[in-house]
Amino acid sequence: MNILLYIVLLLGGFALLIKGADIFVAGSSSLAKKMKIPPLIVGLTIVAMGTSAPELAVSISSAVKGSNGLAVSNVIGSDIFNLLMVLGVCSAISPLSVSDNVIKRDYPVSLAAIAAMELFLINGIIGRWEAALLAAGLAVYIIFSIKAAGAGRQDTEDNNAPFSPVGCAAGIIGGIAGIVIGGDMVVDNASGIASALGMSETLTGLTICAMGTSLPELVTSITASKKGENDMAVGNVVGSNLFNVLGILGISGMITPIDLTAANNGSDINALIDGGLLILAGVLILIFCKKSGRISRGQGIVLTALYAAYMVYIVARN
Repeated sequence: MNILLYIVLLLGGFALLIKGADIFVAGSSSLAKKMKIPPLIVGLTIVAMGTSAPELAVSISSAVKGSNGLAVSNVIGSDIFNLLMVLGVCSAISPLSVSDNVIKRDYPVSLAAIAAMELFLINGIIGRWEAALLAAGLAVYIIFSIKAAGAGRQDTEDNNAPFSPVGCAAGIIGGIAGIVIGGDMVVDNASGIASALGMSETLTGLTICAMGTSLPELVTSITASKKGENDMAVGNVVGSNLFNVLGILGISGMITPIDLTAANNGSDINALIDGGLLILAGVLILIFCKKSGRISRGQGIVLTALYAAYMVYIVARN
């Protein structure tokens, strides 16, 4: 197939992913607001899972088709993009305050999840039992968040806010459909481009797929930040990273074990390196947040610069 056609179809897949995620988030958020769920919980759960749906579609499709390097690198690349680019750009636009709950509870859980993934990747394989443990961790976290939502349920309701049960249902179902179809298009055409250009699956996942599927997180967090919804902006990133590692790798690995040892170009070693860099990025941001309770403009610029340096590194590595 002509590479130009691959690119057109890839962009079409991204468009479906992003629009599908947008519709899904809108329907889910409307339902959450009707149920008086606090913005932080909405960001950590509903919005996070909605904006991570593209990564889920791409990684599951990749795993089923045997593109294991793409499945794992898409998750790691998306998490790195979320931490360095999404939080970096948001805080560079406007200093990003981070709540104590995120610093003391949710963010450490996210780092622990990444560390667990790194541990499982030591032998280059995420088996079904390891994937089940990751998925179980997500289930526990969601249950805990739901209980927190009940404890922090808002007493007031915006009676002027439009709400349609049929519209919410249509948004959720239609959004999922767009995400699934778009995810399949992205995997097929990203793999075609990679093959045509001589790129490894790992590089494709860390660059083309990671940045494309992370656009919903970027747009959602920037929009929330501009509206002063810092809790939702940060919660979206933390929740998305949690869902990416625990949910996406968990579900993908339970469907079919993720084996990187047979991949070319030493992608099993590269996955460990990239996972280690992801942990370092996470620790750096935690240090920023603990120091002042926010990410300043200067720190945001540092984060975006680090992401640019990482892109240069992985392209040179390929």
